[in-house]
Amino acid sequence: MAVNGADVLVLVNTGTEQTPVWTVVGSQRNATVDEATEVIDISSKEKRARRILPGRYSSTLNLDGLYVPDDTAYGLLQSAMRNGTLIQVMIQRENEQIESASGVVTSLNREYPDQGESTVSATIEIDGEWTPVVLGG
Repeated sequence: MAVNGADVLVLVNTGTEQTPVWTVVGSQRNATVDEATEVIDISSKEKRARRILPGRYSSTLNLDGLYVPDDTAYGLLQSAMRNGTLIQVMIQRENEQIESASGVVTSLNREYPDQGESTVSATIEIDGEWTPVVLGG
């Protein structure tokens, strides 16, 4: 069954790693999770066809929303960006936590258009991989 994108939220840990407090990033409009595997080319002159092996896995979380300067989760993203610290993020679907990861905020953009809503976008490069969240755990 298809998932309504409005039912999927990004949360950040505004507590500690030992005692997480998962806070929704306010006024979200869009979230994109990109996953990729690099290719290792093991071709040789012996054959025309390219031969490959799977290489490094990577993932990026992109987030867009309205700019709410006093939003707690936005403040954490901004602080992490400026201080170069890892954050913990979680993807939640219809109140069901589905996966979490640590990451680095690599870009944080604010836009202030004339006669329009102010928006923010963030890019978070995932450190390692996404981990399924065990419900009740």
